[in-house]
Amino acid sequence: MEEVNHMMRLHNLRPRPGSRHRTKRLGCGESSGHGKTSGKGSKGQKARSGGSIRLGFEGGQMPLIRRLPKRGFNNAAFHKHYAVVNVSDLNAFKAGTVVNEQLLRESNLVRGHFVGIKILGEGELKHGLEVQADKISASAREKIEKAGGTVTLREARRIEKSEAEVASSEAEPDTEVAKAKPRVKKTKSRKKKSE
Repeated sequence: MEEVNHMMRLHNLRPRPGSRHRTKRLGCGESSGHGKTSGKGSKGQKARSGGSIRLGFEGGQMPLIRRLPKRGFNNAAFHKHYAVVNVSDLNAFKAGTVVNEQLLRESNLVRGHFVGIKILGEGELKHGLEVQADKISASAREKIEKAGGTVTLREARRIEKSEAEVASSEAEPDTEVAKAKPRVKKTKSRKKKSE
């Protein structure tokens, strides 16, 4: 007997049997199949549609999060997140390519929000590349240079620039002070009252 091949078309697409369940219908009374109260208890805020209590709310009582004392310091808010790329991942690019943040984003090697890119030395690099990153491990630098590539750090350029700006701003006040003429304080001559 020949097997009939059913072509998959838009009109006969269906999920696999058992993969999707009928949602539990809340607040529909007896007909829901969950009894009179439909699993919502009897009356009160939680039984109403749209009636919900925010996280941590204890009915007006001072919540636990406010009863406990604050203690210690967490540095997580100031943590700098770097996107990590291994040397082995760079083999996807052709020899002589300038590998920067834009290229890494386009090739989906890095995504999301981060302060900068860090290159780590896991794996081997087969050909030379021009790598532009914010941080790099010693082993990764060694492997890239061994393969005939070059490494330029963006962070170093920022630091040099900021140092130059600080130096120029420190030099400026001295010249301004030299140019400025000393102000003479004018005093009104008071006439002595004749007695």
